[in-house]
Amino acid sequence: MKLKGNLQDIKTSRDSGNKEIEIHIDRVEYLTHKKDGKYFQPFNFEDDLDTPLVITGDCLARIPNKHLEEGEYEFEVYDKVGEGYELNPNKELAVTATYDFDLDLTILTEAYYTVTVSNEEFKQIKADRHKAKKGKGRR
Repeated sequence: MKLKGNLQDIKTSRDSGNKEIEIHIDRVEYLTHKKDGKYFQPFNFEDDLDTPLVITGDCLARIPNKHLEEGEYEFEVYDKVGEGYELNPNKELAVTATYDFDLDLTILTEAYYTVTVSNEEFKQIKADRHKAKKGKGRR
């Protein structure tokens, strides 16, 4: 994971001026809910990406949350649709960053990118990644 730009420039509303901010993510967590008897239970699958996913600042809007610690940020994620942007309620990004005063640098320490998908999509993603990993080790 890598951060390029200043996270604090991202405000609570999406802004096209934040295109220069980039967050490189190397792990995506897929969530789904399946009925387990009487109740729905959450299931997750963490996918380590071969090439990092790059999310630019113009696709993010900060979620105002007063309960977060210093350096923790939560963002709504927008999908680029043609020339416009559309909020995707199934995607969320949470990051933790620390500031190094000696180097005058913000360091990204954690990044959680979660995508909520349907049960069918969840099964398909999990099966595809299992096949891809299984095929890598064979000759």
